[in-house]
Amino acid sequence: MEQEAGAIGTNKRDRVRPGAIILARHGRPKGDRRVRVDWRGYIAWWAQYDRDGLSEGQTPPQALIDIAAKADVVFASTLQRAIETAQAVAPGRELVLDQIFVEAPLPPPPIPGKRRAKDWGVWARAAWWLGRSAGGETRKEAEARAEAAVATLTARALRGETVLLCAHGWFNRMMRPVLIAQGWRCVEDHGDKYWSFRRYVKLR
Repeated sequence: MEQEAGAIGTNKRDRVRPGAIILARHGRPKGDRRVRVDWRGYIAWWAQYDRDGLSEGQTPPQALIDIAAKADVVFASTLQRAIETAQAVAPGRELVLDQIFVEAPLPPPPIPGKRRAKDWGVWARAAWWLGRSAGGETRKEAEARAEAAVATLTARALRGETVLLCAHGWFNRMMRPVLIAQGWRCVEDHGDKYWSFRRYVKLR
């Protein structure tokens, strides 16, 4: 019995402390958000936006570069703007690319008139959030994907690794409540702008 008790005590002392999870938004992408298009034009605009990478001449914030240097693993969405973001903050590092982290879809509602692409994004997100998926991924499906995405990150973080994800503004937002519900707390919040990030640690 004494040997068994000693073994249990050793296990408690050796328990791995969870690492941190950092959710970063990509840098400023190509694509003129001021261009005026109709709803069909916005579909084409968004498709090109997803194919494009980042605008030239950007410098990642030093704070994010420093985080990437200390990260045990760097994940990225499979969209080009996320890949180039990860490459910029973690040059030369091996990246783990996974389509589970891609941005939630933005199908525009078929309303008449031309608007800026930026405005269509707002209309499309609102319509999608309220249930219009236009045959694509639904909000419910994206929420399930966000849970699976968090599971991918926590599988590494709970082993004691610091995990950096370079992904997208809205889908990062969808993962945040999942993390909080699982006992992760945001201890560093830099907002939602390009190159921004939030850092989470485990509470329980």
